[in-house]
Amino acid sequence: MKTLVLDIGTSGLRAAIVHPDGSLSDLHYESFPPHSPAPGLVEFDASAMYEAVHRVACKALEQHDVTAVGLTCQRASTIVWRASTGQPVGPGLGWQDLRTVGECIMMRHTHGIAVAPNQTATKASWILKNLLNDDERHSNDILIGTVDTWLVWKLTRGAAHVTDHTNAAVTGLTVASGIQWDETTCAAFDILPTQLPRIVDTMGFIADASDLPGTPPLMAIAGDQQASLVGQGCITPGQAKITFGTGGMLDVYVGEHTPTQSSRSSAGTFPIVAFSRDQQLHYGTEAIMLSAGSNIEWLCHDMGLIATPEESDAIAASCASSHGVMYVPALVGLGTPYWDYGARGSLFGITRGTTRAH
Repeated sequence: MKTLVLDIGTSGLRAAIVHPDGSLSDLHYESFPPHSPAPGLVEFDASAMYEAVHRVACKALEQHDVTAVGLTCQRASTIVWRASTGQPVGPGLGWQDLRTVGECIMMRHTHGIAVAPNQTATKASWILKNLLNDDERHSNDILIGTVDTWLVWKLTRGAAHVTDHTNAAVTGLTVASGIQWDETTCAAFDILPTQLPRIVDTMGFIADASDLPGTPPLMAIAGDQQASLVGQGCITPGQAKITFGTGGMLDVYVGEHTPTQSSRSSAGTFPIVAFSRDQQLHYGTEAIMLSAGSNIEWLCHDMGLIATPEESDAIAASCASSHGVMYVPALVGLGTPYWDYGARGSLFGITRGTTRAH
């Protein structure tokens, strides 16, 4: 029994075959970085994303028949599309996109709804209000989803418009438990619940992936951080993992106790759904660093201070200390514990003697 696993990150995507003993083979990767057309904006081409996912999936399946497909994705990045054509309405908005900071502030003051720009709620609302007219915006032909929802819809050729609890709970549109959509919140954002995906368990049969060779069943969906939490064996309360990718996320497994609120705590952490099975939800809490590996990519691709990300280690090791040079990694604001979206990346302590290594 082999499983095809699809891992869709913020800057790249991969497919691999997982064997019964847990080993991996046929790993295929494609870089897929988002675009930043202006400061604070982070966008991606959802159609091109699916084409890349389909390519790596088919490559992994060339030598194997699989009995299941598992999907893990970046969370909260948002796509709106027309069911009748399968075409996205404008670009997808990445989870790091900050264009809706003002709307988040307004929603807190006018409706008492605490939502962050790195959640789905204001991203979907922005697309609906800015890229569609009134008639289109309230049409059931318009579908809304996060990356997992979009990819499942494409993999099943439109048969399944779903998301799982781990992804739904970070949209800002569910009740505190994350088990269902909050109709009051949806109404405040002028989003029809019928435009949102059906929420399903993380584990269990979801639909057949008819757009893949052999039509294997899709058996699991999870947000990337929750997938790594469970994958690292953190299923006892108090166990934790930290992941550094585009961002940095520290997650702690809490258990089956339902959180009392869906918004962030005074410490700047968020409750999350760790996974769900048979409609039983398991929870965790998460701290977020908005820019981690993306800082290294910025130094490489935009600033030209290093040729490759790997070079950063050798250059940093070439000097004994930073000699007072400090860097604030706030390329898209600061996350836990400050949650300051107005913060910007800064270098301090630069002198005439400062070099690339410092």
